[in-house]
Amino acid sequence: MKAELIHRLKHVTAEGDIIEMVVWKVPQPVSPCTHGFKYSLVYVVEGRRVIGFDNERGKGDHVHVEGEERPYAFESVERLIEDFVEAVERWREKR
Repeated sequence: MKAELIHRLKHVTAEGDIIEMVVWKVPQPVSPCTHGFKYSLVYVVEGRRVIGFDNERGKGDHVHVEGEERPYAFESVERLIEDFVEAVERWREKR
């Protein structure tokens, strides 16, 4: 099985912010993850990533918020997208 794109969205807000989500179903988990997804969800303001959810080889599932990184407990693709959207909404409310 090859990697299969299961979700892709790119949106530019009225303010010029970029929201981009890409999720792949992969044949082998991205170590040290145990699930079969590779993903990158990012919110960019004025050319700077302010929120990012991703999983990279060696790091596993994690979140970036304002330059700080912390682990993320991946449950499902649906929950991942919900968590990302909620994080973006919280950040935009503080703006």
